[in-house]
Amino acid sequence: MRYGTWHLIIAAALLSLSTVFYLLQIFIFHNTHDTFFYMLQDVSFVPVNVLLVTLILDRLLKKREKQNLLNKMNMVIGVFFNDLGTDLIKLLGGFIQDISEVNSRLQISTRWDDRDFNGVIKDFKIKHDRFALDSRGLITLKDFLEKKKECLLTMLANPNLLEHDTFTNLLWAVFHLADELAHRPDFNDLPKTDLDHLRGDMVRVYTLIISEWAAYMRHLKKDYPYLFSLAVRTNPFNPEAEITVL
Repeated sequence: MRYGTWHLIIAAALLSLSTVFYLLQIFIFHNTHDTFFYMLQDVSFVPVNVLLVTLILDRLLKKREKQNLLNKMNMVIGVFFNDLGTDLIKLLGGFIQDISEVNSRLQISTRWDDRDFNGVIKDFKIKHDRFALDSRGLITLKDFLEKKKECLLTMLANPNLLEHDTFTNLLWAVFHLADELAHRPDFNDLPKTDLDHLRGDMVRVYTLIISEWAAYMRHLKKDYPYLFSLAVRTNPFNPEAEITVL
């Protein structure tokens, strides 16, 4: 039986049951005035009930549920950066000419506020010609991503990704770059058009990973200051970062 038919049957059964109880009340107490008075009073409260349950309480519950899902996703994002994201940032940074200019923009500290983080998340851009590709670096990047492919597949299978579009886009971009590199057995004598294509894929990944990294750092600073302290001391954009607390 179709889903809509079941709804009609249940609705008719409930209305019939309600009618039976009202008729039983009239039959026992012989007071139609009070019966219809309270029935109308109950019906009058239905709009208020709808307002409280569906528009206020339901919205609060959904907001809380979404926040819980985002917290779980931030745990997954933390695993991503610990397992491969931070190393991937360093590997991609090795292709960038004058990386010091990029690093200078990403020296996070306890003094950063939402405006600083949002500036990186929304406005970080890097030009294609800043990436200088070489065969040795591409081989290293290819081998690294090949070793991390299983981790990427596991993260892509996480159903909570539906609540985090930007991180999903990052994973797809990384996965695409890994596939592009894996399908090239040799990086010597690649034509300029092919190098430009790989450069575009790398720029996409680097832009997305910087934005996601900044968003994750903002989350740590707000909710987990002890983890943020560790992140500052292991900042991949700070060549002088020191894990030892001084």
